[in-house]
Amino acid sequence: MTGGTVLIAGGSPDSWPDLALLGSDVALWIGVDRGAFYALEQGLPISVAVGDFDSLNRTELAYLEKRIPEIHYSQAEKDDTDTQLALLTALEKAPAGDITLIGATGGRLDHFLSNLWLPLEERFAPVRERLVMRDMQNSIRYYSPGRYRITQEPGMTYLAFVCLTPVTKLSIHQAKYRLSEKDFVRPTSLASNEFVVGSSEFSFESGVVAVIQSRDNEKRS
Repeated sequence: MTGGTVLIAGGSPDSWPDLALLGSDVALWIGVDRGAFYALEQGLPISVAVGDFDSLNRTELAYLEKRIPEIHYSQAEKDDTDTQLALLTALEKAPAGDITLIGATGGRLDHFLSNLWLPLEERFAPVRERLVMRDMQNSIRYYSPGRYRITQEPGMTYLAFVCLTPVTKLSIHQAKYRLSEKDFVRPTSLASNEFVVGSSEFSFESGVVAVIQSRDNEKRS
């Protein structure tokens, strides 16, 4: 991820991916609400924090305010979630490169679904393919209509094509389970596929597709 941005939401660090996989040249680290506190505890160079910080006590908030140079405070009652506000901040500060969201899974389901559906919002559609969600078992990327080749990520076993919207003429090639120009009229998860040659190709004509690479859970030593 060259010159990319990492957003750290409030999910437990136990669910985070191996941070080494994010690369050594992350240009911008943004903490989202309690995620900013977790990031500082992990020694990450957070330069921006966004949130209402209602999940922090006074001591924890003071800890943030002493160590993070730029903090954007939001109201507790608002139309956008803290993660949405953080993504808007990332787009202002980083016009190029991947935007990776970690700490967005493993907690409340309403928060997870809100994060999963971020790329469906019209305002984020132009940068949909820059967005990546990662945890210790999964990576999720988003695609607009077109033809794509994807490469198997280190340590990942399974491959899923998830129709987040109605999708037309979805084709999957160079995978264990192939598909030819299939239409889906409702959100559908084509789960538990696998790579056969280290890469796979897929295409579709309309809709939004998320591609998930995943592996079985393994306890960290």
